[in-house]
Amino acid sequence: MPTATMEDYIELIYNLIEMKGYARVSDIAEELEVHPSSVTKMVQKLDKDNFVNYEKYRGFVLTEKGEKVGKKLVFRHELLEEFLEIIGVEKENIYDDVEGIEHHLSWNSIDRIGDLVRYFEEDQKRIKDLKGIQSINEA
Repeated sequence: MPTATMEDYIELIYNLIEMKGYARVSDIAEELEVHPSSVTKMVQKLDKDNFVNYEKYRGFVLTEKGEKVGKKLVFRHELLEEFLEIIGVEKENIYDDVEGIEHHLSWNSIDRIGDLVRYFEEDQKRIKDLKGIQSINEA
């Protein structure tokens, strides 16, 4: 199982490949605000653990294992964003909050949050009722 830092890299690599068709060390370094040499070290570790195929001076691609994990990590991130939005977290806080909690939840907790998100989405009145409770509590 990848570490939290490895997960951040895999998720970012997956997103970059989905958006641009490729991921470069410089793109990752810029996004994560780290030195390119740190990215190279992590990519080498991801290669050793079979999440990417890395060739020195030629770049890297996600392996089947890396792609599967990346897809799962993106799903987790998007689900948590959706959950926080439903429960009324202010939009400007959602991304940072997800970044802060996503590595600390078990996949069982993620599944239960998914159940709750589906529960609310099945009937918009439920979301409206929740907002009503929140407005009473804020008064």
